[in-house]
Amino acid sequence: MTDTEGASPRTVARTLTPALHRLAVLIGVIALIAIVGVVLSTRTVDDLTEGLQPASVANQAVLQDLTDLESAVGAWARSGEPGALDDYQEALARLPGHQQVVARYAADDAPLMALVQAQRAAAERWLVEYAQPRVQAPGGAETFQLRRYRLGQRLFEQVRAAHQETAELFGSRVREASADATWRLRATIGSVALLTLLGWLVVGRSRARLLAEVSRPLVALEAVVHQMAKDPTVRAQPEGPREVRSVALALNELADAQSRARAVEHKVTEELRVLDTARDDFVSNVSHELRTPLTTIHGYLEMVAEEFEDTMSPRHERILEASRRNVARLKTLIDDLLTLSKAENRATTLESVDLVPLVRDAVTDVAITAAGRGIVVEQDLGEQPVIVLADRPMLGRAFLNLLSNAVKFSLEQGRVSVSLGVEEADGRRSAVVTVLDRGIGIPAAELERLGSRFFRASNAVTNEIAGTGLGLRIVQTIVDKHGGDVRIESEEGRGTRVVVRLPVQSAG
Repeated sequence: MTDTEGASPRTVARTLTPALHRLAVLIGVIALIAIVGVVLSTRTVDDLTEGLQPASVANQAVLQDLTDLESAVGAWARSGEPGALDDYQEALARLPGHQQVVARYAADDAPLMALVQAQRAAAERWLVEYAQPRVQAPGGAETFQLRRYRLGQRLFEQVRAAHQETAELFGSRVREASADATWRLRATIGSVALLTLLGWLVVGRSRARLLAEVSRPLVALEAVVHQMAKDPTVRAQPEGPREVRSVALALNELADAQSRARAVEHKVTEELRVLDTARDDFVSNVSHELRTPLTTIHGYLEMVAEEFEDTMSPRHERILEASRRNVARLKTLIDDLLTLSKAENRATTLESVDLVPLVRDAVTDVAITAAGRGIVVEQDLGEQPVIVLADRPMLGRAFLNLLSNAVKFSLEQGRVSVSLGVEEADGRRSAVVTVLDRGIGIPAAELERLGSRFFRASNAVTNEIAGTGLGLRIVQTIVDKHGGDVRIESEEGRGTRVVVRLPVQSAG
């Protein structure tokens, strides 16, 4: 009996030791992966929040400084008031600091540095060739020179183009950093979960041979693992032999590491949300602040036009007309910015809406503009109501934007076709609104950029067709909020087809 009783613990030890050794190795690997994953994710987040995001904000400040400089130059050119020069010098003093922040971050990123240098060169060229000479020359409306003005506009458009490329790369870097942090967190959690499962398989294979005092705490740990999947705050209670207690402690460390990883992921998501909110609030606030003075300027220009009608020289009439045209352009830009901000942030209130009169109203709104250029707007809307759940004003604005674009980019004496129908696919019925023009179309290389903020096709710019580059973005945002989609087909020189699909309201 003594020999038998003595052999039993040794047998148990031989059974337990290999399994526990393998489990200990797995636990060590799990802890290492968790620590490395958290450290790498934290470094990525720190780079995003302490380096990339401030540099991106500084890059936006560079454009704002240049825009302030352009406004000050324009104010000096129009009025010759010394205050404009003060504004110019203040903006000029701010610019180098923001440029230095951007350049310091981009120093280790060759593609980004190349764009930053190109942006800086474009800004320097605009300052040297136009801005500095203009503010050094006499100011006032009587000093206006068309050639000089066009030079300044062309150079500043180059500045905007260079900044757009830089801003897009910054945005790409932010998205890549965020995706990298998310991927590392998920990879860490996945690897830890996989290794944890493997560890429990090792324990499970030896379970039948374990003594009751070892089996019971392991079963309890198994229950804790399942509870952790539902409640991350649950922790294991260390009990049983030393090896089992080590497993419980390691499991608790793993749960703590996962909690920290989730906290880091939440921090990244929240900071990105704050950045988006700040951007939208900035656009909305600036647009509201600019609308009032622009309305005042527009009123004064109309008063001048009426008071001095038939008495101004042709040169002054051209200046007045250019001023009125640019004020109207700025008002349109501000209205589009406000509309886009509302579309992106406003909660959509849906009601049953018949698309037939809604599209017909949009056709009526563009009819006068189309007739002025000899453009015929054809409509095939059918007789049956097409009911969708929609925010009537927002959806009406989307259709008006589409039709306005079709008329604007059509050739003289051209045709624009509008049709409305219902399609059924995969058991779902969709309202389909198609707008087709035979205008200038869009270059194939630029189709992927459609819908980006402020993007305008190169042939539209070349043909001097007015626009803000926000119309299609507004349409896509509104249609997305209605659960629909927008598809665009275009060929340069042949025209553009835009198809909007919206879910039809069910009869029930």
